[in-house]
Amino acid sequence: MKIPVGVLGATGMVGQHFVRFLQNHPRFELTWVGASDRSAGKKYRDATSWRLDGTMPAGTADLTVEECKPGNAPKLVFSATDASVATEIEQAFAGAGHLVVSNSKNHRMDDDVPLLVPEVNPDHLAVAAMQKAARGWDGLIITNPNCSTIVLTMALGPLVPFGIQRVVVTTLQAISGAGYPGVPSMDITANVVPYIGGEEEKLEIETQKILGSVVGGKIVPLAAKVSAHCNRVPVVDGHLVTVSVEFASKPSLADVRNAFDTFRGKPQLLNLPSAPAVPVIYMEQADRPQPRRDVERERGMAVFVGRLRECPVFDYKFIALGHNTVRGAAGAAVLNAELMHAEGLL
Repeated sequence: MKIPVGVLGATGMVGQHFVRFLQNHPRFELTWVGASDRSAGKKYRDATSWRLDGTMPAGTADLTVEECKPGNAPKLVFSATDASVATEIEQAFAGAGHLVVSNSKNHRMDDDVPLLVPEVNPDHLAVAAMQKAARGWDGLIITNPNCSTIVLTMALGPLVPFGIQRVVVTTLQAISGAGYPGVPSMDITANVVPYIGGEEEKLEIETQKILGSVVGGKIVPLAAKVSAHCNRVPVVDGHLVTVSVEFASKPSLADVRNAFDTFRGKPQLLNLPSAPAVPVIYMEQADRPQPRRDVERERGMAVFVGRLRECPVFDYKFIALGHNTVRGAAGAAVLNAELMHAEGLL
């Protein structure tokens, strides 16, 4: 039998990505959708202006939208709620015994909340036990990182054994990352906007937490310095990042390339349903990866790397690309839940 799941904030853009990604999932069945009181009581098809490619999944269209309040929701809920309301809603559900797998930023940096990228830091799930003791609730909150952070940390994950010391990253982020209606057309058409509020700070501190270590039941952030420059570009889907990195052990170019090629994480070892067989795919072509040509491959769940070369300032530099609304949002959260199921937390 499939595990029943719900989606908080199901009518919004990220919520719609959850609905589509969960369609025909082999282990989870979407049985409950929650949204604001304006949508509550309506059929999902009537409460939602479907913005994604294709049609709304038929099985979800007939669901009645509920308010985002604990009650008859399934034990496992995915949160796509807006940051302005996510704290109260997610804590209410966790307090009522629900397992909340969140795409919202609100709890990502809490000491007792795992910020999870299953291929990179599955051991961080261990700190979740602190939540129940510290907060006195029966449920849990687990988070996935910012969409650009996932691309960066998936690319850096294979390189952690070399002792990452300093990272400079520049992002070229798709307009879908801004939600709907997103960036005004007069601002982004044939243009680059060199500012995304709060993005650089999130990219820097989230990366340090994800690549950190669990010591004595607590996460100790990676000591490496991370400097980020974030830009919005006229691309629909796909965040591309350029990365320069300095290492303590001074690996050879062949060592770094081999690390990318051989990297596999726990989701691959466990053969989790949403996990790509190869999580980091190196592309040989001099002009790849590219968002329009590569981001939809592997159901949007892999990260593509290319242009590895020596850096005259640090040690090496390369390009990485990931699907911001799939691997960077809904798909990431679903994979987190699949790992938790495999680890006996569901």
